[in-house]
Formats: sequence, C-alpha cells, structure tokens
Amino acid sequence: MKIAIILFNLGGPDSLEAVQPFLRNLFSDPAIITLPSWLRLPLAHFISKRRAPKALGIYEQIGGGSPILGQTEAQARALEEALSQGNHHEWRGYVCMRYWHPLTDAVVKSVARFAPDRIVLLPLYPQFSTTTTASSFRAWHKVAHFKTPTRTVESYPVEPGFIAASVELVKQGLSEVGAAPRRVLFSAHGLPEKVIKAGDPYQRQVEQTAEAIASQLGGVDWTVCYQSRVGPLKWIGPSTDAEIARAGADKVGVVLYPLSFVSEHSETLVELDIEYRHLADKAGVPKYVRVPTVGTHPQFIAGLANLVRAALAEHEEMA
Repeated sequence: MKIAIILFNLGGPDSLEAVQPFLRNLFSDPAIITLPSWLRLPLAHFISKRRAPKALGIYEQIGGGSPILGQTEAQARALEEALSQGNHHEWRGYVCMRYWHPLTDAVVKSVARFAPDRIVLLPLYPQFSTTTTASSFRAWHKVAHFKTPTRTVESYPVEPGFIAASVELVKQGLSEVGAAPRRVLFSAHGLPEKVIKAGDPYQRQVEQTAEAIASQLGGVDWTVCYQSRVGPLKWIGPSTDAEIARAGADKVGVVLYPLSFVSEHSETLVELDIEYRHLADKAGVPKYVRVPTVGTHPQFIAGLANLVRAALAEHEEMA
C-alpha cells in the first residue's frame, strides 16, 4: 500500500528577495486578516511592504533565509523511516508550507503523481488554531480533490512522544542553570484575544502541553507566556518579554522552551536567542537558557508515527 503523509508547516522565506512576497502571502490569508478580499489583499500588500525592512533585518541575522524548510524535510524523512519499520507499505512524506514554497498547489500535484492508496494530513502545529492548522487544511481541501481515503490529525497537545521529547530537552536546560533558583517559561506564539474569544482552542491546548511537561519536572517553578505580538489588537498574555522582566526582578534563572514550535525559525533563532537574551541580560536575569525545539528528536518522531498509524487504523475501523 502507498501512503502519503502531508506535513503542514508555516514556511519561511528562502532568500531576502522572498521576504516581502512571503509576508504578502501571510497577510493575504483570511485566517490572519478577517476582511473581505477586496479590502484584505490591498491591505496585505501595504503591510508586507511596510514590514519588509524590519523582516529583512531579522533574516539577515540568520543567513538570509529561514531554515524551516530543511528542518521540516528532515522531519519528513525521519517519519518515513520510523513508519517503515516492520511493514511493507510505501510511506512518503510531503512537506506542505502555507506561505512559501513548497506551496499547496505544487504539493497536491506531487501527491497526485505518487497516486497513494491512503493520505494522512499531519500538521506540525501540536496545538490547534484556526490561524494555523485550520488555515492549512482549508488551503489543502480547496485544491486537493482526491478520491483517495484521507484521514486527518487535528492536534496533539499532550501526545506522549511529543511530551517525552519536550521533558528531556527542558531537563537538559534545567541542568545548565544548575541548582540556583530558576523558572521555566513555556513560550508560545501569541494570538489576538478576539481569536480565542471566538472559540479558538489554541490557548487551552498550549496550557495543556505546559501542564503535561511540568508534571514531569519535579515541582519546578513555571509559567506559560506568549511571544511575537504584532499590530494594535489586544493579545493573549502574559507576554514572554514581561515574564523575562519579572524573572529578572525575582533574580531567578530562565529556562525558556518554545512549546508551540517543533522546528527552528526566525521566532526562535532571532526573537528568543538574540532579542530576548539581550532583554534577559538587561533585566538582570542571572542565567538565560533557551531550550531547542523537538525537531527530529526520536521520541517526537515516534509520536508522530503513532499519530499516523492511529489515523489509518481509525479509517480501517470505519470502512
């Protein structure tokens, strides 16, 4: 049997020339700016042009482009290998980015050439949001008209492999700080408060992930916070920068884990590693350790493989 797994991720510009088109794609998404297209598209053009200079500066700090595609490809290959153990199916993972290449249209064509017997949609967003997972699914269903049986993994905020990998990485971060007073900051990408009030489960699922990890850390001091705020709207909080400042006032070390990201990109490599590290130094945080994302951690990949198998098994039970 031939099985295609579609790994959805945000994507990122692969060159400085791609920064403004990437931003235009992002702000053109009705899940991001909820206006009619005749207003949204000109506004997206305006915002992307206005934000491009700052974004260029960000990507210049990490070599001129986002590493997210290479990292997501590595996750796809690791998942193929994990799924291939002990069976004779042909597994093929496809990276499908929302705002930069490979975009949905091209991925659908590649999957059609493969002609799979089953398709599994697997978001690389552990916590569900209308702005990420639902947006990716909507883009897929708009152009993918396969008669092939398709199963969907919607979210996995407390999937055991994901949690185990996270616990191991956070414990390594705690060991770097040592026995001195320390606080774990579980940092997630923020959202406007109105999105959550409209019923988006993201904040609740982020808190579930944090609680599941913290329960295995032996009573450590911890809190959830949110990063990457943009625009004039009120966003969910507390903000990560405010929590770093509070840690400085409390004279406790910070172990910061970006629990809503599974790969490195500008918001981890620049915002967390450079900007927030500088903020921590300025705030008097005695030690600042940023925990890496799960990436291709074997337990995380094993967890994804279990999610795929479970989705396929559910299909067979319903058949």
